[in-house]
Amino acid sequence: MSATRVAVLRFPGTLDHESAAKAVQAVGGDPVFTHHMDTELPDGATAVVIPGGFSYGDHLRPGALASRTPILGAVKRHAADGGRVLGICNGFQILCESGLLPGVLRPNASLQFICRQADLEVADPGTPWTGGRLAGEVMSVPFKHHDGAWFGDPGESRVVLRYKGENPNGSIDKIAGITNLAGNVMGLMPHPEEACDPLLGSVDGRALFAALLA
Repeated sequence: MSATRVAVLRFPGTLDHESAAKAVQAVGGDPVFTHHMDTELPDGATAVVIPGGFSYGDHLRPGALASRTPILGAVKRHAADGGRVLGICNGFQILCESGLLPGVLRPNASLQFICRQADLEVADPGTPWTGGRLAGEVMSVPFKHHDGAWFGDPGESRVVLRYKGENPNGSIDKIAGITNLAGNVMGLMPHPEEACDPLLGSVDGRALFAALLA
């Protein structure tokens, strides 16, 4: 049986596509880089990853221009049909800008770029994204962002992950990751693709990529 194909989107300024592709491979998937001007997902692709970076140099707002590219039309159709979509950091910003997830990502409360490991607490174990972990269990995943403070109404989404302990960026209710109400589209600011190899200190990120293949 062939491996599950996963579209890994690329925009001008995308930085983390190689790491995202390796994470997909680590859980047995077949990543396919997908250009921002494509109007359809690759043949056979059943899931989408929107990786981090600085699409279009964060011009206007992070994710604003990328959210209006042709490939997002295909992503929206895929999500409407129940397909799974994972947006990481800038990918989360793109999902919010496109309306696939509620809220916006604002500059960190410190107005500084922050980069370090974080403990994330599972808030909603009822989605497939956390690999069967129970509410309150902790996942160790790094983050690196300047505009990572999610602002919105938590009731319009499902809060899957919260920062445990301190609130590093001023996000509402310490929110680190959410899904849409249906649960098939997830966005988070931390980088699970950098927590998929024991050499990096954690493999907790694999659960989110494994969910794409389910």
